[in-house]
Amino acid sequence: MRRADANPAQLIDQIRALEELKAAASAAQVRVTAVFDALTRQAQATAGLKADQLGKGVGAQIGLARRESPHRGTRMLGTARILTREMPHTLHALTLGVINEWRATILVKETACLSLEDRQRIDEQVAGNLAELETLGDNQLIARIKTLSYALDPHSVVNRASKAASERYVSCRPAPDTMTYLTGLLPVAQGVGVFARSRGKRTGCGRPEIRAPRARLWPTPSWSGSPAGRRPRTCGFRCSW
Repeated sequence: MRRADANPAQLIDQIRALEELKAAASAAQVRVTAVFDALTRQAQATAGLKADQLGKGVGAQIGLARRESPHRGTRMLGTARILTREMPHTLHALTLGVINEWRATILVKETACLSLEDRQRIDEQVAGNLAELETLGDNQLIARIKTLSYALDPHSVVNRASKAASERYVSCRPAPDTMTYLTGLLPVAQGVGVFARSRGKRTGCGRPEIRAPRARLWPTPSWSGSPAGRRPRTCGFRCSW
């Protein structure tokens, strides 16, 4: 389409149609992934592989096919299994283009702590209501799922929060111009404390005073706001250089 002949309304409709096509393609990938997984496991079982070895390498092949890492491929495989076996309404919404692949992943991720029965209830209540689902943004969708999850099984939600706190870490990866990205996944109280202390003191003119970063792992009591007398649990460190 030439720019001179372009109609803004038609272009927006075209963008929407292409977005729905992308979502439908994602749903097709989910189904094909699940079938490939089942056939590969069947072939491996026929070849005499042990039960705990069935499915080995499938995630890496999915990642290769989708131009992703083996780790990402394994996560995509897990999502495909859940969508095809446990969350039919979410898969249907993805097929129709009501949600995209990311929001389907949100539904899978946020219901991971629930039993199969409760997960399928939320799948029906949230993804089964296509009119409401289409109006929800990412944060609204997460909040809706958490509200329903807590009503169905508050203990699982609390246990999930406790587990998340135990999996805090700091990661470091390269950035352009000899810089690095230093990222921390922390409990909210410590994260806010780190952010507040990193802002530094304010000068008389109202601008923040720039402080040099401290040469140590910053999720410590002095940075996170934890009581000085209480030693925090060990924080894992990841470096993806």
